[in-house]
Amino acid sequence: MGEPPRRPRSLFLAGLAAAYLAAFASLYVQIPGLYGRDGILPARKMLRLSGKGLWEQLRDFPTLLWLGPHLGLDTELGMELLCLLGILASFGALLFEPLRDSLLFALLRMLYLSLYQVGQIFLYFQWDSLLLEAGFLAVLVAPLHLLKWQSTAWRPHDSVTFWLVRWLLFRLMFASGVVKLTSRCPTWWGLTALTYHYETQCIPTPAAWFAHQLPVWFQKFSVVATYVIEIAIPLLFFAPIRRLRLFAFYSQVLLQVLIILTGNYNFFNMLTIVLAFSLLDEEHVGRWLGRSKRRHASTWPPSLRSFLSTLLELSTYALLLYWSVQSFGLEINWEKKLLDSKVAFTYHEFKMWLQAVTLPLVGLGFLSLSWEILSALYRCACVRGCFWKLWATLQWAVFTTATVGMFAISLVPFTYIDRESNDKLWPGIHQMFSAVERFQVVNSYGLFRRMTGVGGRPEVVLEGSYDKQSWTEIEFMYKPGNVSVAPPVVAPHQPRLDWQMWFAALDHHSSSPWFTSFVYRLLQGKEDVIRLVQVDESQYPFSARPPVYIRAQLYKYWFTGSAEGSQGPAPWWRRQHFQEFFPTVSLGDPALENLLSQHGLKDKLAPLRPADALLPWLLRSLRQLVRPFSGPAVLWSLYLVAATVCLLRALGRRPRGGAPPARHKGPRRGEPTDRGGGEKNGQVRRKEAKEAEEKGEGRARGAADGHGGTKKKK
Repeated sequence: MGEPPRRPRSLFLAGLAAAYLAAFASLYVQIPGLYGRDGILPARKMLRLSGKGLWEQLRDFPTLLWLGPHLGLDTELGMELLCLLGILASFGALLFEPLRDSLLFALLRMLYLSLYQVGQIFLYFQWDSLLLEAGFLAVLVAPLHLLKWQSTAWRPHDSVTFWLVRWLLFRLMFASGVVKLTSRCPTWWGLTALTYHYETQCIPTPAAWFAHQLPVWFQKFSVVATYVIEIAIPLLFFAPIRRLRLFAFYSQVLLQVLIILTGNYNFFNMLTIVLAFSLLDEEHVGRWLGRSKRRHASTWPPSLRSFLSTLLELSTYALLLYWSVQSFGLEINWEKKLLDSKVAFTYHEFKMWLQAVTLPLVGLGFLSLSWEILSALYRCACVRGCFWKLWATLQWAVFTTATVGMFAISLVPFTYIDRESNDKLWPGIHQMFSAVERFQVVNSYGLFRRMTGVGGRPEVVLEGSYDKQSWTEIEFMYKPGNVSVAPPVVAPHQPRLDWQMWFAALDHHSSSPWFTSFVYRLLQGKEDVIRLVQVDESQYPFSARPPVYIRAQLYKYWFTGSAEGSQGPAPWWRRQHFQEFFPTVSLGDPALENLLSQHGLKDKLAPLRPADALLPWLLRSLRQLVRPFSGPAVLWSLYLVAATVCLLRALGRRPRGGAPPARHKGPRRGEPTDRGGGEKNGQVRRKEAKEAEEKGEGRARGAADGHGGTKKKK
């Protein structure tokens, strides 16, 4: 039945805690400018008093911010308190394994969902939904042992709930690959998407400039590799052969690492790698940690099972290669010394294929889940003692029901890729999905659906003036502006204003109502909003006095070529003015007032709450301490502290001489693998542990009887 993946589960929970830490800390430094009283979209507008009771408010609009008035906090301070609690809880879970508990992950998800509900357009990204869904799965996956401060134990049913993480990864990757083709984007169908992607993505890194210089044939081959990794390889997530699953794992990690190197996508890529830990097994992670068991020397001739496994593995690789060559016309051009590629199927053929495989993929997932359920039931049967066997079976029944329910609900967003398959689902599943939809339990995904900026990267450039004659550009910390400034590296921090500026440039300003409010706050000189643009006041051209007039121009940006030369520092970008994006406005301008009223952005300020209460005073004091630092500085300081603590703890555990710790023998076939009976219910008792206790291998009693000896490590 295989050894339960305790280490992969621990890696998943630790990685998810790191992702939560990035999400909470990144949002915390931006709350005053985005959601404060003088922010772009004040969050207080989302919590209108309706005369309902507290429980009715929580039911209709689930957010803990309804409790703010009871604590003497306005909405802004309430959001800051939730972020700080999230930072503290995720930081603790990252450092201490006993804190990676189901209750703590339930708290983390509740906190982030509360923020998501009032976050409006600045929090409506797919990775926010992905974090909420992964966080809900962590509640099912994590052990429930917060009151017992010791190492995590593995329950017989845990492999069932952990399978949901693999299913989420499959839905994410497969849908992200499919939507590129169903969108009919000519760049994805022409395999030229990456010739535009590196310069048109929201916030590229310096490495993106170098990747943009690669030859076209290599860019097209990279698109083919993306399709293979996102559409074909995810099928191997459910392969019965571990080496195929490991191949799928490293393929996904490779793709995410390349994206991290060339683009700033906050915690999304890190979270995707964390989900991929569900493809690993106990033995492989043990090799990473240098704690793998010694394997018996291979015998010759190999067994029939080993031979068939190797044959199936090689056949899978050959089939994958054949499918790639046939589907994308891969052919080596020896004359030009390059690799030609083209899509060798039509849109209609792809739609027919997608319609034919969508429901069978659901069946494949169900078969894989069924195997995990039966394996878990077998482990329950192996538990010793009638009472503990019954208790393990009861837990298995409860968590299996929850897992099957989650799997059924997830079929609704998964089958969005093919509407006909979605319509064939049982109506009860749609009703279940509608009942939990507002809680963000499951979501649909599909990243990079269409490639924007084919004719040049559109970029909004703000300009301010005192006299309407001389204009000064307002440069942002992260998004492109000055053509001579190198692209930054800011991940896992997400500058949410910069991201929305990228979306705003793709359409008319009326499609981004928040932009009018942003201009209005700059004209007022609101410091919290200005800090979203520049943390360093010396870099903001109107730090002494707000501009009287503001306008916005739309430019087209391109990366410079490797052969382009210029006097002085070589520019990273070249740009060309395209058109006016936002007209010239000033405070009191009827056009500005009309836009604010039209979008519902002009209302009376909420009264300030008295600051003499302890909790509001503490929150404001902490805000003043953090104010001088940027988001990346805060995030990487937290990660550096966590890494330092883990390193010191690892050094402190190293033995200072004496015999190395003895190796533990593996469990018997069919016996649960918890070492030394770590679970409270006592269903796991290894025979070796009993013999060691009887013979006194620990030698603790020998020391008490006067016999010298060293106490053996457990």
